[in-house]
Amino acid sequence: MLRKIGNPLQSLLLLLFRAFWGYQFAISGFGKFLNYRDIVDAFQSWGIMYPKYAVGVIGGLEFVFGVFLIFGLFTRFSALVLFLVMVGAFFTADKDALMGLVQHFDYMPVLNSTPFPFALAMVILFAFGPGKIALDYVRGGFNKTKEMP
Repeated sequence: MLRKIGNPLQSLLLLLFRAFWGYQFAISGFGKFLNYRDIVDAFQSWGIMYPKYAVGVIGGLEFVFGVFLIFGLFTRFSALVLFLVMVGAFFTADKDALMGLVQHFDYMPVLNSTPFPFALAMVILFAFGPGKIALDYVRGGFNKTKEMP
């Protein structure tokens, strides 16, 4: 009985989850373009090569794949790309948190860093997919088989 109640909620929950995190990524990406000079300066301070181009690439990836997540389009691929962007953020903007983990086995700075919840959300979406309320569901023909994409 609980399964009959819970299973239909899966797709709704995945829709809300996708919409929330997709919006966060899209806004973050768009914000990089709105505050271009400040973000370029931040990228330079983190030692990112070609910061003027990197801001455009990272901002574009976050915006485009964030919008894809909202609509449930190429969800698993989008989650993988955005996860890799967050890994890059750990190695640049939050490398002190990673160093604390490696040197002192202190995981709290990693858990408290900004990229962590974003990366975790992308792992969840990669593992569970978009759910049935998504363009991937229709586009992939899953609506005919009633399977999850």
